[in-house]
Amino acid sequence: MDFSFDNNYILENERTLLRPLEISDIENLLPFSINEPELWNYSLLPASNEAELIKYIQIALEKRNNKIDYPFIVFDKKTNTYAGSTRFYDIQLANKSLQLGFTWYGKDYQGTGLNKNCKFLLLEFAFEKMNLERVEFRADNANKKSIAAMKSIGCQEEGVLRSNGVRPNGERRDSIILSILKHEWENGIKETLLNRLSF
Repeated sequence: MDFSFDNNYILENERTLLRPLEISDIENLLPFSINEPELWNYSLLPASNEAELIKYIQIALEKRNNKIDYPFIVFDKKTNTYAGSTRFYDIQLANKSLQLGFTWYGKDYQGTGLNKNCKFLLLEFAFEKMNLERVEFRADNANKKSIAAMKSIGCQEEGVLRSNGVRPNGERRDSIILSILKHEWENGIKETLLNRLSF
């Protein structure tokens, strides 16, 4: 498949649906910004109030328009509600690589199996539809919950970039880098992850 930033891709299974993020999704995500601002404690681009959320979505859509990122909104079919957002970013088609991140879910959706379903759909799309060779993940090295979630789907730790970003509170942060390669996906990660999905 020839990936195009102009196409509206929908990824779904029995548990979740991911569709392209739109400016109108401000109303779908605003309750998280108002009621759960701590979701962005480790984020380089917070959305912990209405103004920040509008900026967050505008930047995401601008980067899609500039053929850099491809953002999604996450819909939980189990509860029939919107749960959060995620995206492909730093997409390098020539190098057959991208990063998967800017992922967040409301507290009620964390630990429910939703993330594994989303990651499965995104990795399947990246490796089997886009025919990429590498999917990279990054996180604040202090965000142990996020790091554990990435390792639980098969990510391999590569190293730490020291003092390479700024947290919302102004502190410097170290960023851990993890990845999954296509042959790792094909030789076990896909099957293992598929067997762990909960619908």
